[in-house]
Amino acid sequence: MKLSIVILSYNVRYYLELCLQSVQAATKDISSEIIVIDNNSGDDSCSMVKLNYPEIILIQNKDNIGFSKANNQAVKIARGEYICILNPDTVVSENTFKKILNFSDSKNDVGIIGCKFIDGSGTFLAESKRKVPTIKSAIQKLLGFGYSYYETEISENQIAKVSVLSGAFMLMKNNFFRDLGGFDENFFMYGEDIDLSFRALKMNKTNYYYGEETIIHFKGESTKKNKIYYKHFFSAMQIFYNKHYNENLIIKLVFWFTLKLATNILPFFNYNQFSKKSINKEIVFLKPRHESLKLLEKKYRIINSIKLIQSNNLCDLVFDASTISFTKIIKIISEFKSKKLTFKIWPKNTNFIVGSDNNNKMGEVVNV
Repeated sequence: MKLSIVILSYNVRYYLELCLQSVQAATKDISSEIIVIDNNSGDDSCSMVKLNYPEIILIQNKDNIGFSKANNQAVKIARGEYICILNPDTVVSENTFKKILNFSDSKNDVGIIGCKFIDGSGTFLAESKRKVPTIKSAIQKLLGFGYSYYETEISENQIAKVSVLSGAFMLMKNNFFRDLGGFDENFFMYGEDIDLSFRALKMNKTNYYYGEETIIHFKGESTKKNKIYYKHFFSAMQIFYNKHYNENLIIKLVFWFTLKLATNILPFFNYNQFSKKSINKEIVFLKPRHESLKLLEKKYRIINSIKLIQSNNLCDLVFDASTISFTKIIKIISEFKSKKLTFKIWPKNTNFIVGSDNNNKMGEVVNV
């Protein structure tokens, strides 16, 4: 078997279903398996997987054991030559795994490979390619000056060596993941991807950013930036620095104080709290499935080309995943992003559309 895709899920039922559909489309011609591990979701994620995707391996935990432990648990049963750690709030293209696997097979020194992320509005996400954080760059990031935290010298669409990749998409050899000892389970949530990337470098491997392949990472849905988020994030940073850096006591105290201060202050600047506010947006369907056409026409506008959209108001453009490939959807979102145009995706065989207007807001699910 060539590839095992490991998806950790926690209370993102609708995003998970969309993700699974895109992964199945992307692995159609690849010897592969999909493993979903659920950290005791309170929604019907597990029921949905059992009912709609019985061929997928499902692991149900009775508790939320965190990112590191859950992914390690799943990889233990993974049979693929390669594994891909993948977030449930992502959408991959039909070409994603083929291209990146071919690239990896062509390299002898490869450690971990990541790719280009855009959010639901088409905006590039800088965390696609990062540097190993120092105490200085971490504090700058906390203060809103994160340029030294990211690999800004590398262009969005470039293929290049990088230090740190995001845990939302990490592809590597199964044996290499095991040689690394998997994710450090001292990290409950956040920081484990930085640590794994850093340890790969220490083993004289090269991590690559594959910017020629783009996936959607809605991000705002699974990363709600409240006080709990900041507590976990900054706790992870402390674990990382204590593990890998031997700075003097004064610097560590300054860093600890900054983390504590940020944990209590930054949630007040959180934009997720506004994400559920109603915004008047016209819902427009692009090339919908034929059997639903008459029903949709009674409620929504339908167009055959995105160029037909002419509106002075905000418009939600909906892609029908049963008639448009995920590759095409991602391409259109990347090319037609604008302040007045937002996007949703209608997974096949469902009665809902799903999307996120930007990475700072929680996503939106709408019944159709």
